[in-house]
Amino acid sequence: MIKLIGVLIVIVGFALKLDTLFVVIVSGLVTGLVAGMTPVQILEVLGKSFVDTRYMTLFVLTLPVVGICERYGLKEKAIDLIRKSKSLTTGKILSLYLLIRETAAAFSVRLGGHPQFVRPLIEPMAQGAAIGRYEEVDDEDKEKLKGEAAAMENFGNFFGQNVFIASSGVLLIVGTLEKLGYSVAPIDVAKGSIPVAIIAFVIVVVRNYLLDKKLDAKYKNKRKEVKN
Repeated sequence: MIKLIGVLIVIVGFALKLDTLFVVIVSGLVTGLVAGMTPVQILEVLGKSFVDTRYMTLFVLTLPVVGICERYGLKEKAIDLIRKSKSLTTGKILSLYLLIRETAAAFSVRLGGHPQFVRPLIEPMAQGAAIGRYEEVDDEDKEKLKGEAAAMENFGNFFGQNVFIASSGVLLIVGTLEKLGYSVAPIDVAKGSIPVAIIAFVIVVVRNYLLDKKLDAKYKNKRKEVKN
């Protein structure tokens, strides 16, 4: 049980609001020493764990970069850029990103996701298109546009990823079917996912078109009422 002292150190360290990295390293060192490992072995384990999770480290590093970009006006620039183009609507921007995201997922290309791409770029662009078209959008619709922008990321990734033959979703489907006694090749799953991805794209594009119509009906009528 003494080998679980590392867990206690983490709990106490977090409760005292000590530096997270310091607490985790101390916890790892103490746990290793109690388990009878030498300092060199402990460093080898820490180094291997860091290398195995290096992609997660890169993900964490992108967050402060996005924060710095937003601090110096990335969101405002995205809004200003879209507002200058009167032909672009919120629905068109969302549909365009859906196309890009679904195509990228089909080739297993990672764009960044919600915190690195949708939050600082896609959502402000969708909001900027609405503001440029209607001059003013209420808080309720701003929140709705945030949800719609996030939904495009989810739709594109969910329905596009299984088109790639070596994606984790395809391998999971193949493995599950094999356990149930069905012999299926990964390429068959990928082929079957293509029409599903196309149908999903068409449905969401129609949904975005209806969103534009709903915003038109709401805000153009408001502007007419104000003029009258």
